[in-house]
Amino acid sequence: MLQETLAGLALRAGGIYVDATFGRGGHSAALLEAIGPAGTLHALDRDPQACHAAQAQFSGRRNFYMHRRNFAELSAWAQEQQLLGRVDGILLDLGVSSPQFDDAERGFSFSNDGPLDMRMDPDSGESAAQWIARADAAEIAEVLWTYGEERASRRIARRIVETRQEVPLERTSQLAGLISSVMRGPRQKIHPATRSFQAIRIFINRELEALQAALRASLDLLAAGGRLAIISFHSLEDRLVKRFIRDGEGKSARSVAPNPYSASDAPGTASGLKSIGRYFPTDAECSMNPRARSAVLRVAERLS
Repeated sequence: MLQETLAGLALRAGGIYVDATFGRGGHSAALLEAIGPAGTLHALDRDPQACHAAQAQFSGRRNFYMHRRNFAELSAWAQEQQLLGRVDGILLDLGVSSPQFDDAERGFSFSNDGPLDMRMDPDSGESAAQWIARADAAEIAEVLWTYGEERASRRIARRIVETRQEVPLERTSQLAGLISSVMRGPRQKIHPATRSFQAIRIFINRELEALQAALRASLDLLAAGGRLAIISFHSLEDRLVKRFIRDGEGKSARSVAPNPYSASDAPGTASGLKSIGRYFPTDAECSMNPRARSAVLRVAERLS
């Protein structure tokens, strides 16, 4: 959805923009071309491989700045950079990037065997294998249900606890095989492990909490007329974004404390947003990139 994103941000030459999810630089490259040498682009990513890719790709660009930061830290980072109220556009492309997903060593996919890691920043926090080794059945089931809406969450959790008493679960193929053995009923269109892997990844990386923090920070970063563009890939993310924009369109400010097991509440905002629109990938894009089928782009503008 590159063209829709660029159009939604209403890019202008000489503006200040933030690509808060650099990935491998596809969006950043297009943003730099659109804003010209007079513009400034700051990119954030917590993945060290993404930062290395940025250095290799944009090392000669004087108006490009790469920061190894989680977008959950957007507010503190903006204060450090003295960018509060000065940013003309912020882009968030949520979820796992294709290079992360395709690298078996990162542990995001059950399609190829690899270490059961799933961390977007492999240098911090506990891996999926470490969490699975210590969490009790109730916690595992809660995560699978809350973040993956997995109906067999309790059966899967019990089997995980039973299995790890005999052998540690340290590989993606182990976990995927275990989940497949638990599932009952007719064969589904998606792999039996899809929802569970998604849930564990979201939990391990605290993705919804990071999104909540970034949404709250965006209003402080954006200048009047600045645009916020967010691409999400599942309903939990899109629900938070939708409510954030809706609550910014004239409703009174309110505060919602983040709950690590609940995605039902969006962060509170002060009024000052206008919804620009909601967009979906074209059939042509979906045929070229099947992963784009679930994508939703929402765009909002800072009013004051």
